[in-house]
Amino acid sequence: MRAFGGAAAPGRGATLSELAAAAGLARATARRALLTLAHLGYVAADGGRFRPLPRVLELGHAPLGELTFADLAVPHLRALVGRVGESASVAVLDGADIRYVARVPTVRIMSVDITVGTRFPAHATSMGRVLLAGLDARARATWLAGEAVTRAPTRRTVTSPAELAGLLDRVAGDGYALVDQELEEGLRSLAVPVRDGGGRVVAALNVATHAGRGGARDTVRDFLPALRETAARVEADLRTASAHRALGTG
Repeated sequence: MRAFGGAAAPGRGATLSELAAAAGLARATARRALLTLAHLGYVAADGGRFRPLPRVLELGHAPLGELTFADLAVPHLRALVGRVGESASVAVLDGADIRYVARVPTVRIMSVDITVGTRFPAHATSMGRVLLAGLDARARATWLAGEAVTRAPTRRTVTSPAELAGLLDRVAGDGYALVDQELEEGLRSLAVPVRDGGGRVVAALNVATHAGRGGARDTVRDFLPALRETAARVEADLRTASAHRALGTG
């Protein structure tokens, strides 16, 4: 809906291509979103152009303060999945593990069925490494000194505290983590941080793909831009929701 502000000509609306470009979405993803909005009565389609209807004013009164993190993240995950064609998830750090809080799957590529609440060893996952890299130096050192790092889901899993410390330093510098078959054979994942308004890493966002789909560099090339753009959109919605809650309690 925000894309209409920059793409729509006054009184004429905007084309699918204009809206997709303004929103940074694939045409197919934008088309599905527009058809849904039209079905709900928020958008009208006329001669290949789309224009917002007065009902969009209702959206300005949505109870943002009642939205959960998953409520905010899932629409962006759906758009990401539509763009890259792979499963996408959001997780938080929960003790020695990551815990999934939102997920949009495509085909199942793991032996376990991942749902909201599923947990995995943090050090063996891309989202876990992003979250661990976001800890302050003392918290990171304490975590690396624990027994959790000894868990090895596959023969490729890095369990050396010294090696993990170096990897986390690299993740913190690069702004992303790539984990190749350390959680499960045949699975590769790429993750980026999601930050709050103060710049603190509060969650991680990933795309998971089959390891046979090109090499690690291909995964970074194909998915990192879309991941970073999606994380930025989630962060923007978090800021908006936080501001709404502050106004509601002030």
